[in-house]
Amino acid sequence: MFDESYPTSTPVLAVRDMVVFPGVVVPITVGREMSLRLIQDAVESGEAITIATQRDMEREEVTPADLYEIGTLCKIHHMLQLPSNTLKVMVQGLERVKIGPYTQEEPYFVADVTPMPDVEARDRVVEAMMHNATQLLQRYGENLQGFPEELVTIALNIEDPNKLTYLLAFNLHFKLAERQALLEAEGPKAKLDKLCEILTAEVELHQLGASIQNQVQSTLGKTQKEYFLREQLRAIQKELGESDERIAEVSELREKIDQAGLPPEVLKEAERELGRLEKLPPGAAEHTVIRTYLDWIVALPWNQATPDQLDIQRAREILDADHYDLDLIKKRILEYLAVYKLKHDRLGETSLRGPILCLVGPPGVGKTSLGQSIARSLGRKFVRMSLGGMRDEAEIRGHRRTYIGAMPGRLIQAISRCGSNNPVFMLDEIDKLGADFRGDPASALLEVLDPEQNRDFRDHYLDVPFDLSRVLFIATANLLDPVPPALRDRMEVLQLSGYTAEEKVAIAEQYLVPKQLKEHALSPRELKFTPEGIRTLIGEYTREAGVRSLEREIASICRKVTVELTTGTLPKRGIVITPAKARQYLGKRRFFPEEAERPDLPGIATGLAWTEAGGDILFIEATANPGTGQLRLTGKLGDVMKESAQAALSYVWSKVGALGIPGDYFRTNDVHLHVPAGAIPKDGPSAGIAIATAIASLATGRLVLPEVAMTGEITLRGRVLPVGGIKEKVLAARRAGIRTVILPRHNESDLADIPAELLREMKLVLVETVDEVLASALCPAPRKVEKPAGVPPRSSQRLGASKTPAS
Repeated sequence: MFDESYPTSTPVLAVRDMVVFPGVVVPITVGREMSLRLIQDAVESGEAITIATQRDMEREEVTPADLYEIGTLCKIHHMLQLPSNTLKVMVQGLERVKIGPYTQEEPYFVADVTPMPDVEARDRVVEAMMHNATQLLQRYGENLQGFPEELVTIALNIEDPNKLTYLLAFNLHFKLAERQALLEAEGPKAKLDKLCEILTAEVELHQLGASIQNQVQSTLGKTQKEYFLREQLRAIQKELGESDERIAEVSELREKIDQAGLPPEVLKEAERELGRLEKLPPGAAEHTVIRTYLDWIVALPWNQATPDQLDIQRAREILDADHYDLDLIKKRILEYLAVYKLKHDRLGETSLRGPILCLVGPPGVGKTSLGQSIARSLGRKFVRMSLGGMRDEAEIRGHRRTYIGAMPGRLIQAISRCGSNNPVFMLDEIDKLGADFRGDPASALLEVLDPEQNRDFRDHYLDVPFDLSRVLFIATANLLDPVPPALRDRMEVLQLSGYTAEEKVAIAEQYLVPKQLKEHALSPRELKFTPEGIRTLIGEYTREAGVRSLEREIASICRKVTVELTTGTLPKRGIVITPAKARQYLGKRRFFPEEAERPDLPGIATGLAWTEAGGDILFIEATANPGTGQLRLTGKLGDVMKESAQAALSYVWSKVGALGIPGDYFRTNDVHLHVPAGAIPKDGPSAGIAIATAIASLATGRLVLPEVAMTGEITLRGRVLPVGGIKEKVLAARRAGIRTVILPRHNESDLADIPAELLREMKLVLVETVDEVLASALCPAPRKVEKPAGVPPRSSQRLGASKTPAS
């Protein structure tokens, strides 16, 4: 019972890793300044103190909110000063108390305490619970090494259920929260019920641990036995004088397998092959096959990964430092990395189950260097594999081990060489894949690039799963059309267009010139490029969407300056590349504006095409000869352009009255349509309106307006259909000096991709019908058409009697 002489307000001592129970004498070590002051004052005054347990043992500075509300009123029996400026105090628990409210916090805690005396009731249920607790205590002691047997004897002789609970809670290795729960439990039944619950869990835990220990000892016993037998075998062979090279080889492989950290399925296969290798003589043909296979297994980075540096701001700075412009591409890459970072931080995922990025654009626009920048921003290794010309499926999946000279696929080989299972892996020129009787590499890539499948990628040579889900795959292509639809569906396409002349100047000044100066060991004082000189290189010596040829021309100038420097002919003030100096070093001009070469005759129109090298201009030439209304096509045209030419002729033929063309013109003349540069294949749905304009210009005698180019497809009803590659085509027109471009109105949304300075310099005409095209492209004043030599007088027969033009 609570003694009425006990104080109702006492100092409160906070302890970290223990719970003091009533009736128990326990030593306490005190080291905190607040606690030292409390003990010294309590010893001097001889008053009792209340001990409360901290909720968080790691917390150094505590407040009343950090302490449990139920504590124990204690009496100090003895105090000992230790050398380390700490006190060792012997205290005795007197009674449970409820602490609060606190009346003082400095220099130590003081609080009001309310008694919570334990009920001393005992009946048959309590006795049964006490018996059960002692039985559990005996089972607990059987599984615990070093358990004091006298504790069971003491427990059997205790009749008070509260004292039994406190005795066991104090002497057994219970958790701090469990001890506090036993102190706070109200009544003997609640205390014994909680005690039995804790003892039962501890008994089950110890039994499970003992079972695991027995299994481990059994496994260790088997391993030690095998090791002992191998050592005996080695000693016997040594005594007999037999060669032990095979045993040394097997031992070396076994050690490598143990250190490789192989997954369970791979480890099982490796041990099986190693067992076969042990039984084979070194001269057996299969010996080398198994040895090579095991070498590949242990060389792969099963658990070696490069730590990711997921700093989006750093990635943005690296992309901006390595590449000029490309804002949309950089934005998408940063979104890709941000999603990966969030999933890594919040979900702990190390793989990004999302689409594979595919960078599509003409050569020299920075597709490969973008992949290198992504690898550098992530802190990962960069691996590049060119797929151009690959026709054998085994190049991706590897060869079966049954074939002579079998090897893993180039994918596994590249990962083995880089030594990391999470590199940035660039699949270059994915549109150049081939296919023949040996298989289809594009179909093999479906498994590699599918996040749902590449977690268990099985190379035919290894025949065990390798996890590719942590590899960041990036594909590049010049054209998207050759990529099979199923493979294209697994990738997210990012289009990289060509650069304007101003963008090329900026790229040359910021990246290309410093790079080439460094590669040729030149200083900026010895060689300097002016913006006008760079524009001369761009306009007169290169014609491309990217900057690869521009870099070659800069490198050519650097080499010539290097020769002057090494021969002592370089001026002391260095060389400044002006337009005149550029022409002096590079020789005669290579490119001229193509529109200047057009003759001043009807029947010539300028079209725009999109190729794997970027945008380009396309001249359409039409002429008429006496005939029967046939259509002749030359210039190595593809099927699509042939159909466009036939549709254009049919449309213009149907509009002879509206256009002022004689009714029998197409019936009595053969139209010859030619696209120059005949050795170059030309195809694609974008030349329809240019062909129609050329035919209409020929038939009406009206010239096409100067510096006008056009792109768009037509229908027989005269509708202008949208086409792709608008930005590339407009850039090509600008490079050729064209100022006006006619585009389909449905492509109006694509104008957002065109640089603002280009929109200011050029006039873009949006049309919906061929009539609008002809009104915008042809000179308004008709011009008399000279009758071709040998053309018979036109008949007055109606147009409907003529036959349809043939291809």
